[in-house]
Amino acid sequence: MPAAPCFLAIETSTDTLSLALGTGRADEVAHRFQGPGGAQASTELLPQVQRLLAEAGLSLDALDAIAFGRGPGSFTGLRTACAVTQGLAYGTRGQRHPHGLPVLPVDTLLALAEQARADDAADGQAAPARIVALLDARMDELYLAAYALEGGDLRAIAPPRLCAPADLAGWLHDQGFTRDDRTLLAGNAFGVYAEALHDAPGRRRHALPTADALLRLAPALMAQGMAVGASDALPLYVRDKVARTTAERELVK
Repeated sequence: MPAAPCFLAIETSTDTLSLALGTGRADEVAHRFQGPGGAQASTELLPQVQRLLAEAGLSLDALDAIAFGRGPGSFTGLRTACAVTQGLAYGTRGQRHPHGLPVLPVDTLLALAEQARADDAADGQAAPARIVALLDARMDELYLAAYALEGGDLRAIAPPRLCAPADLAGWLHDQGFTRDDRTLLAGNAFGVYAEALHDAPGRRRHALPTADALLRLAPALMAQGMAVGASDALPLYVRDKVARTTAERELVK
């Protein structure tokens, strides 16, 4: 039997740097690292990748692909993940990978939903029918996407978009989401926007996108032919504005 494909997973879309190396199989203990993200991610990322490879006794060109969180999320974090992924992928051009190591760009909200699914299962919760992934986008906005959970697999039913926290309850109602435990709201927005999200229907769980989630998603994405070349390791911003202008901040005040 051929060896299972092996992946490096890179997730830097939040204030946490998360790395994992392995096959993504449930029976495997992956090599992993988690630490501060943001500005520190750019200095820690490559040394920690080298450490994980050394721990596993692998060279970069022994991998089958690099999975990375493409966004939405922190603009700086996404650019860091894309730049490092491209550099590592191009750097493996050789006999096994003549065009460089294949790359798996993964929506961070899908990784968030997968992490919430896994955490829910570990806690013995009944599997939800739907997971709505919510990331704080700052500037009084959320990134959101919705997924149906079918046989343990996540299927996108609403692509990543921006939403004002106060509009989430109405959006969920329009999508047919009801106030029951079959809908799981997962993310990092509940403390920040507690009042605005009060009427949003669904059970709540704090969750973040993680490299472990990317690693679990990678085998199926690879099998589905979702791998691309290094030049297509591009960010998904959803919003092209990183901050308010001075005038806009004064207007909010």
